[in-house]
Amino acid sequence: MLEYDFMRTAFEAGTVVAIVAGAVGYFLVLRNLAFAGHALSHVGFAGATGAVLLGVAPFWGLIAFTVAGGIGMGLLGDQLRGRDIAVGIMLSLSLGLGVLFLHLYTTYATQASSLLFGNVLGVSPENLWDMLVLGAITLASLTAIARPLIFATLDPELAEAKGVSLRLIAVLFLIIVAVAVAEAVQVVGILLVFALMVGPAAAALRCTTRLKTGVALSAIFAVAETWAGIALAYVTDWPPSFWITLLSSVVYGLTFLPSLLPLAARA
Repeated sequence: MLEYDFMRTAFEAGTVVAIVAGAVGYFLVLRNLAFAGHALSHVGFAGATGAVLLGVAPFWGLIAFTVAGGIGMGLLGDQLRGRDIAVGIMLSLSLGLGVLFLHLYTTYATQASSLLFGNVLGVSPENLWDMLVLGAITLASLTAIARPLIFATLDPELAEAKGVSLRLIAVLFLIIVAVAVAEAVQVVGILLVFALMVGPAAAALRCTTRLKTGVALSAIFAVAETWAGIALAYVTDWPPSFWITLLSSVVYGLTFLPSLLPLAARA
């Protein structure tokens, strides 16, 4: 399958996105902001469809809206945690706006389907370069704020007492999340981005309590699931997004086996 240019591009794009999604997703789960990250993808859908109406490339509309949404969520700081109703309403409103923009520009239906469900096999070499640059910026930014981010996540009261601005950290982190989400959409789509951003990270958190090991393991899980998903899509002709989502769920489920085996033995 690697004889085909589009398959090689798909693996390369999938690798970049998976590494970014795994690393950023680990901190997203650690900060209990998984649902907020999912909402950002829906905000991006409104941006992508709105960009088409303005004659702008959908990807840049996606980036612009997710970053704006990330800044807005970040300004809420710790108040964002537990506000599932507010985030859910914003999620629904964003998806509704996307549907409206799509209705006003019906010829965009095919590309909208790719945004909703992902199409890693359709990534062009030009898009790959954009993803590489954005991925490098995202990881560099995450590394730059890693220390205060960890401090603010594990002990926010002490971090604030030591002079760490929790709101600034929240804004910067959610901007990073927004860019990571926009990249992940290229692989698994808006509706399934939760699987790649949260699944590997959640599995890694169940496997280890060490921070560096957890981040690395999350990225490894994400890359492995993406590679296997693309390969299975080639063999079966089923969508790669389905396989990546399924594998993410399976890997997370397998992390429960060590705790379930003693119970099964007793039974």
